[in-house]
Amino acid sequence: MEYHKITVHTVTEAVEALSYEFLELGCGGVEIFDPKDILNQDKEPTAWDFIDEDLLKDLNRDEVLMRCYFSVEVLPTPAALEDMLLKIRAAMSNISQFLPVGTGVIDTDSVFEEDWMNAWKKYYKPFRLGHHIFVVPSWIEAEGEEGDIRLNIDPGMAFGTGTHETTSMCMAMLEDHVEAGSTVFDIGCGSGILGIVAAKVGAGKVIGSDLDPNAVLVAKENVEKNDVADKLTIYHGDLTEIDAYKDLKADLIVANIIADVIILLASKIRPSLKENGVFISSGIIKERREDVEEALKANGFDILEVAEKGSWVCIRSVMR
Repeated sequence: MEYHKITVHTVTEAVEALSYEFLELGCGGVEIFDPKDILNQDKEPTAWDFIDEDLLKDLNRDEVLMRCYFSVEVLPTPAALEDMLLKIRAAMSNISQFLPVGTGVIDTDSVFEEDWMNAWKKYYKPFRLGHHIFVVPSWIEAEGEEGDIRLNIDPGMAFGTGTHETTSMCMAMLEDHVEAGSTVFDIGCGSGILGIVAAKVGAGKVIGSDLDPNAVLVAKENVEKNDVADKLTIYHGDLTEIDAYKDLKADLIVANIIADVIILLASKIRPSLKENGVFISSGIIKERREDVEEALKANGFDILEVAEKGSWVCIRSVMR
């Protein structure tokens, strides 16, 4: 479906009032691009692990972009679009009596629904990783080579395509260290890609879990696409609250999350690991490596291997 995209150049103070006006005019949703949003976020350490430092460069920029979309069914003619623009300008004029609205410049463009739903897919191509792993987007036909461990992955609304440094390091370690017939837990499974790798490189039983219900749905779909449902089961919830974990111990646990969660897990997963069990942890920015290593050692883990890619660290440790 074709949409009219209307972009208003404004300032932070006017965002709430303008959002209300857009919705009153029939806009189904509003996109807000405000470089100062980051200042209003949770200041807990876990929040800052996700911040791209390049975003901080825009903090002195006052301009906010607000975008709303109207289908051509709602605004079928140029006259209907112009009438909507007049209504938006009138709303801004009214708001400007009480709040600053910035330049108030309005831009218009036409976009198609598939443009924003699928545009990212053109950048996600088949690629190789580790010794034999061949990752193929589920919507692409690609011939592999003999001996390939093929993964058909559609990340959907979940983290984990294999392209991110943290995921790729975990995948390579799983390929090297999962033993035939072993039991593997994937904590925070996202798209399910790590659990699928574990199943395909020889694990006998894999359990994945995630707190995000959308991730669980995506992971279950990817499990089916990769024909590993006989080995890999996906659950919604926390490791300590899932009955499937309670009477089962893993030979290897993998968690690709963030540093603070890894630190918490270091003190919680010992009952879920067999003696000399392996813990592969990633999602750790380099600046937090020492914190994670200290937590692992304090909870009875010996560090066996540390891999680095870009700004990220992946640690393989063993429970002593």
